[in-house]
Amino acid sequence: MTKTELIAISQPRSPVAEAYRTLRTNVEFAGRGALHTLEVASPEPDPEKSLAIANLAAVTAQSGKKVILVDADMRRPNQHEIFGLPNDEGLSSLLPSGSNLKPVWQESGVDGLWVLTSGPELPTNPADLIDSPRMTEVIEFLEEHADAVFFDVPPVIAVADAALLAAKVDGVLLAVRAGKTKREQAMQAKSFLEKAQANILGAFLLDSPGSAGLKGYY
Repeated sequence: MTKTELIAISQPRSPVAEAYRTLRTNVEFAGRGALHTLEVASPEPDPEKSLAIANLAAVTAQSGKKVILVDADMRRPNQHEIFGLPNDEGLSSLLPSGSNLKPVWQESGVDGLWVLTSGPELPTNPADLIDSPRMTEVIEFLEEHADAVFFDVPPVIAVADAALLAAKVDGVLLAVRAGKTKREQAMQAKSFLEKAQANILGAFLLDSPGSAGLKGYY
């Protein structure tokens, strides 16, 4: 697998990299120092959202924190491809009842950032696994080993996974795409998250006109 170039690492002085650092700061302010677990979700399927959370995790690690990025999309996972990592062990390896909790996250190539891929098996019941007490145990285990834990999830509107996990983490960011995400979709996603009693920190815009030619958040 080929590692995707993260703009926050490859072009650290670019406007996009600076925008990610601004987003990181805003998230920290919103969490008031108590934000350890963060979900980044999108209303509809959007691979750019997965790349955005990878960049956000990278700039957070650059600030001196130990970060674990979790691919909690056990339907169409992306993070192992973004970082060019094997997916022999991962989140799905930890979720079965009775399995040992062990550090199966991998080095990302970015100092301070580790990646817990989705795992080798795509379960038939990912929403049930996300909603289980075992998932809560896994989250607590991850928190013991990192300063910040970020979760990449399936689209909010399509399946229940994102809303179910949102109820278990400290905060949620909603990624919306300029010129693509419809207002109705964004409002519906917000409604789903609110019903789950999620702590919605806010939204950020992907591919705004100001980032022409550069991928990610601006």
